[in-house]
Amino acid sequence: MGLIRAAAEAVGSTLHDQWKEYIRCEDLGNDILMKRVSTPNGVISKDSAIQVSPGQIAIIFQNGKVLDATAEEGIYTFDESASPTFFAGQFGEVFKEMWTRFTYNGAVNKEQAVFYINAKEIIDNKFGTPAPVPFQDWSHPIPNQMTGEMTPLRVQVKCFGKYTFVISDPSTFMSKIAGTAEEYRKDDIVEQMRSEVIASFQNVLNELGNSEHKVPVLELPSATDEIKKTMDEKVFDQPIRDRGISIAGFAIESVTLDDESNKKIDNYELSSNSYMQQGTLTGAYADAVKDAANNANGAANGMIGVGMMNMASGGMIGGVAQGAFQNQGTTAKDIGVGKDAKFCPNCGEPVSGGKFCTNCGNSLE
Repeated sequence: MGLIRAAAEAVGSTLHDQWKEYIRCEDLGNDILMKRVSTPNGVISKDSAIQVSPGQIAIIFQNGKVLDATAEEGIYTFDESASPTFFAGQFGEVFKEMWTRFTYNGAVNKEQAVFYINAKEIIDNKFGTPAPVPFQDWSHPIPNQMTGEMTPLRVQVKCFGKYTFVISDPSTFMSKIAGTAEEYRKDDIVEQMRSEVIASFQNVLNELGNSEHKVPVLELPSATDEIKKTMDEKVFDQPIRDRGISIAGFAIESVTLDDESNKKIDNYELSSNSYMQQGTLTGAYADAVKDAANNANGAANGMIGVGMMNMASGGMIGGVAQGAFQNQGTTAKDIGVGKDAKFCPNCGEPVSGGKFCTNCGNSLE
């Protein structure tokens, strides 16, 4: 049994009357992914006509097995004595595989029917991150005073946009999702896909924010090509592909930073020159010392953190420690050192004499 392509002059002419039944499917639009069409008695007679419109795939089933299929538009005559023709275009090999082994896992469809699958790009599918996700923003790099390396500013973003998809493997789509349903709509799968698209997109964000890509956070909406390329190369959408569906397009329409991230960027802009950056670091250093002074039990641990911050600043702000402790009424004795103890201006550790700090080796003269 198979399909024979009808002569072009037969379409719309008096030869139309030679067909016992005329099977066709209205345009599937953007919402119907698959629709089952048959005759009133469920039997497709010899010399019946089957129409395949642009953007449609037609698959003929009988008793749960594929008889023939085509993805090329046109009018076809159904001939029980003919072999499958598989006028399939890009799906030829897929259809041949369906013909030899497709059984719906033992399920039986007792009637002959044509299953029309939507081959068009399904558009206007919205997605959005339900909560802010982390992103490494290389457009606001932070210098590491100890190593000289630059590290990205960590921000939290919410992204909203749209994606499109196509049914790329009709066999997998029917066996994994649609089955032999009378009609399978986009609404039946789009919520599940939205969750998987968001998960894939978060993986893409991690890639775009790494040291290889360094995409600025506010330029994400214009990185459409790079987003799709990264998703394809890393196969982040594998769960979607496993259903015979592929993401065709991906566009970010808006990027929103949370309040804390906006504050980080504002502070960065205010500290754009090295002098201001040192001033900001000094303020942070002073706060750390003040916290240590307020906590007598944790003062020693606090001083370790202070020392590390002082090292990162190049020793420029070591004098803040003494003032902070004096303002809080805290003495060297309160943190477990002698009353005459001195502190290394570089690492903040107490020193008891000598020309060099025993902790970091900094000159004390």
